[in-house]
Amino acid sequence: MEEMNVEKNDLFDYGLKIYQYKNKFKFSLDSILLAEFVENKLGVNTIVDFCTGNAPVPLILSTRFNCKIIGFEVQNEVAKIAEASVSLNNLDDRIKIVNANLKDAMEYVLPESVDVVTCNPPYFKKNDTSLINEDYGKAVARHEIMTNLDEIVMTSSYILKNKGCLYMVHRPERLEEIILILNKYHFVLKSICYIYAGLNKKAIMVLIKAVKNGQHGLIVYPPLNVLDYKSYKHIFEGDNK
Repeated sequence: MEEMNVEKNDLFDYGLKIYQYKNKFKFSLDSILLAEFVENKLGVNTIVDFCTGNAPVPLILSTRFNCKIIGFEVQNEVAKIAEASVSLNNLDDRIKIVNANLKDAMEYVLPESVDVVTCNPPYFKKNDTSLINEDYGKAVARHEIMTNLDEIVMTSSYILKNKGCLYMVHRPERLEEIILILNKYHFVLKSICYIYAGLNKKAIMVLIKAVKNGQHGLIVYPPLNVLDYKSYKHIFEGDNK
């Protein structure tokens, strides 16, 4: 970890600290909302977070669940600061960071052994017309260079127990594609929440919950305007969920 390029920040109001590169890989609202969207139910013993970045989702989940959490991050330098953040918060006994691509996840996690998978994936496809960031690290974080939706859902299906839950945050314009891929790997979309940043504006994000071999029946939660909140902690509890 290059100390000159790394800073230590508060992880909002969770009472945790997080290391971040000063000019890249900073966590954002989508990671916070994803971690909060996961339903805290009995029987969750293992959570896997794909595309973990510098580990904001595992860190936040550690405040809501008393279970084992594994974060997969393909970029070595990012995985290192994720590990440093875990150690900084004395969570090494609960959170493990794995520096590996999703296609190698099966080497670290047994099939049908996981209760929950979370993922804040690269949002954009890579094709001939894509505007790819010149910084390779930023490009990998934003575009489907090292993984893609199909691989994420396929791997989730492999490691999740029957009736296990996949939670994802993504762009609304890719929702149709997401649903088709979920169906391909025997997931049923169970709940969805559109995220807005102001009235009379298009949704900026969509949160989804899908269940492996689940029963059909979709819940669409009330639209969430992030400008209405000063804190996002427990945002989906009570009347919202």
